[in-house]
Amino acid sequence: MNLTELIRMYITPERINVALRVVIALGIGIPVIILIRKLVTRMVKGRLSPQSEQLIVRAVYFLSVLILVVSVLNEFGFKLSALLGAAGVLGVAIGFASQTSVSNIISGIFLISEKPFVVGDFIEVNKIRGKIESIDLLSLKLRLPDNSYVRVPNETMIKTEVTNVTRFPDRRVDLNVLVAYKEDLHKVLEVLKEIAASEPLALQEPAPIIVLESFGEYGINILYGVWGRSEDFFGLRSQLILRVKESFAAHGIEIPFPHLSLYAGSESEPIKITTKEVQK
Repeated sequence: MNLTELIRMYITPERINVALRVVIALGIGIPVIILIRKLVTRMVKGRLSPQSEQLIVRAVYFLSVLILVVSVLNEFGFKLSALLGAAGVLGVAIGFASQTSVSNIISGIFLISEKPFVVGDFIEVNKIRGKIESIDLLSLKLRLPDNSYVRVPNETMIKTEVTNVTRFPDRRVDLNVLVAYKEDLHKVLEVLKEIAASEPLALQEPAPIIVLESFGEYGINILYGVWGRSEDFFGLRSQLILRVKESFAAHGIEIPFPHLSLYAGSESEPIKITTKEVQK
């Protein structure tokens, strides 16, 4: 059998006609799917929550792709009933093998309906802190401060305690300030109030809190809480630490630290050496 006979056997007018219809279907269907996705994105943008927008756009996109695939397979002679039958058998087999995925899908539905967080929130889960990039049916995607990418299964989000850092617009920075016992506490409180009142990143409403908490081992423990915008949290924290250190130094307020005493010599005439003398 020569080449010409092989070509005539496999390249028939009917097959050429099918191939042309498939090419036309793909040539028209793919741009239409892209256009539909853009239109749906514009229609839902700003009207729903970010995660709902993502789900609707993806659902319409995958449905459009499915319709195109079924149309192409139909051109090749595949019957939809046979495909559905095969999909049913395959679905049962996959169902037994993918119980975790089903659990993640159900958990994703609960997360989307409950809305404990939305796309763009900064959360902490399992000691991982990051910004939510997307909430899908199977998992949640986080972008960490160091620009790394973390995927967290939805089932984990349901079973684990999750802290939403940016749920509310305002957030309080709490510092544990320690001052020596010899210091005038009224003066210390006034200095802390001045710092909060003059800090540009601090909010005056709600008012900052300054609480004398306890007698510590080395000094008085003070809870110093200053409110600020959630997006300014880390900047405000750094500024408060810097300004407390500088202001205490300017007013001669001592921040105590542990001292270690070393004894040398005989028991009758011990030589006492403190950590300050060692540092000299």
